[in-house]
Amino acid sequence: MNIVFLNTLEKETGDHRVLSAQVSIAEEQGVWNVFWNEPDSAGKPQQAQWYQGMSWDEMLSIFRHGLREKFRSGFRPIVSSELESVQVLSGKARMTQMLTYYCEENPSEEVYEQLRAWRREQASREGKAPYILATNRVLRIISVFLPQSKEELQQIPGFGEQKTNMYAGDILKITAEYTRTNGFPLDWVAKSVDIVKFESWLLAQKEQKLRMELDREVSKRKLLEITARGGSLADLQTDLTMPRRELLLWVEELDREGYDMDLLVEAELASVPEEEQIKAWNAFESEGDRYLKPVLQRMGGTEELKGKELDRAYEWLRLLRLRFRKEKESMSAQAAS
Repeated sequence: MNIVFLNTLEKETGDHRVLSAQVSIAEEQGVWNVFWNEPDSAGKPQQAQWYQGMSWDEMLSIFRHGLREKFRSGFRPIVSSELESVQVLSGKARMTQMLTYYCEENPSEEVYEQLRAWRREQASREGKAPYILATNRVLRIISVFLPQSKEELQQIPGFGEQKTNMYAGDILKITAEYTRTNGFPLDWVAKSVDIVKFESWLLAQKEQKLRMELDREVSKRKLLEITARGGSLADLQTDLTMPRRELLLWVEELDREGYDMDLLVEAELASVPEEEQIKAWNAFESEGDRYLKPVLQRMGGTEELKGKELDRAYEWLRLLRLRFRKEKESMSAQAAS
């Protein structure tokens, strides 16, 4: 059984004493379980099963209901989590969420698509990922509130002075083509939003985020189980139904976190000729391991690689890089000692 969520809660019982309990969500072969562990009056651990079944929505509903009851009885989580009340949002964070909600309720698709087209072209010119210039949420907010000056653009959450100086000219040229009904500052939004609907939207956002986190944890455990028994990227792709590129990013992330990816690396590199691996290793030594394109160019023959062959080359280079970095770290540690 895989524990995918665990949190400890405490309740003051008087005389400076604290009662500790734990709530957990576990998954086993697609079956969800929710447990509440709390000692009885004699201090003996007692476990209550709140839910067992295959329905995510039903499990989450019972989970949240059970927590609300425990909150009413005085329990509070030690670690802040997404399960806490939406009321914890306040100040700037709450206003940002309110602006996002308002924009979802009052979209301006034509302006938004123009901003996306600008971002795509600008990101291509700079050789950057589009989200680095501005996230979809930022573009949504700009498209709805239509800032007309640098000062107004800087009031958009997530668009500070540096980005304003870099991109204000292009963005304001787009927004200037449209007439707005409300101006800046944006404090008028709080008065125009239906608070009940906003709070419901906030709760839905938190539940969606929690669901994504739990789904990711389940997938992470499956990935580790498959790699531990010598599975390949193809095996991971079959079981997790994820693109290979996304799987590789995850493997690299888990490797940085200290998980052992050696068996997966070995399985994937088994089909790569030894002479190619030696060329790549030498290229890492001379070109560094930050970027793969110079390494591939150093190896020669890159002109002939296209499509799937080029993708495959980058795949095994990323995995060999994990081995190369681990070797470097080991040598550095030996030299330090």
